[in-house]
Amino acid sequence: MTSTDRHDLRGARLVEADLRGARLIRADLSGVVMRGVEIDGGDIDAPWLLDGGSLLVNGVDVAPYVDAELDRRFPGRALRRAAHPDGLRAAWAAVEATWAATLARVAALPPGTVDVQVDGEWSFAQTVRHLVMATDTWLRGAVLGVERPYHPLGQPNEEYAPDGHDPAVFAAGTPAWDDVLAVRAERVSMVRDYLAGVTDQDLDGTRPNPWAPEHQETVLSCLHTVLEEEWEHHRYAVRDLDALAATA
Repeated sequence: MTSTDRHDLRGARLVEADLRGARLIRADLSGVVMRGVEIDGGDIDAPWLLDGGSLLVNGVDVAPYVDAELDRRFPGRALRRAAHPDGLRAAWAAVEATWAATLARVAALPPGTVDVQVDGEWSFAQTVRHLVMATDTWLRGAVLGVERPYHPLGQPNEEYAPDGHDPAVFAAGTPAWDDVLAVRAERVSMVRDYLAGVTDQDLDGTRPNPWAPEHQETVLSCLHTVLEEEWEHHRYAVRDLDALAATA
């Protein structure tokens, strides 16, 4: 059974509830307390947890261990919080190298693999297209102030785009993979070129948050968001590639 109703279960008390096989998507579980639960085989994906949050399992905060393990699995990820120009340039070089290796892996797979979805998640192509949108949002729009920053091949989050932008600008259907790769390469070069000349003074500058323009972000925080998007979505992408390989 799939339910998309927005049920408000705040403060609910579930006793002996059978949730085996349930799939919770975009659910707010902050502060949830579970006692005496069976959770063998559970799979939690909470990227924002690693931004200063906590997750207690049998009284142990496992968030720092998860973060450290992800840094180990993805060399270069630890650079994503660099605070100065040289560090940011090194962080982006690591992103480029990581994605280049993954794209080479994908190029060796059967045609059409990039458009296959795993468990209803975005396909590999959609993930790459979302990174186009992320760069357009946080660099072209927020940092550079481009009035209409979005390329139509970008992949928005569900049906919405940042404040004031019509989601209809995004292309429908399944674009050709070569076209996606071309736009993605342009955006990767755009970030590299910007970082090549960025200064500490530039990083301290402020911009309206593209999702909530009444709030200000530093240029540095905008660039950190670009880096977070790159690493989180790379993690999703290789997770699904591994799942496809396991069933091939």
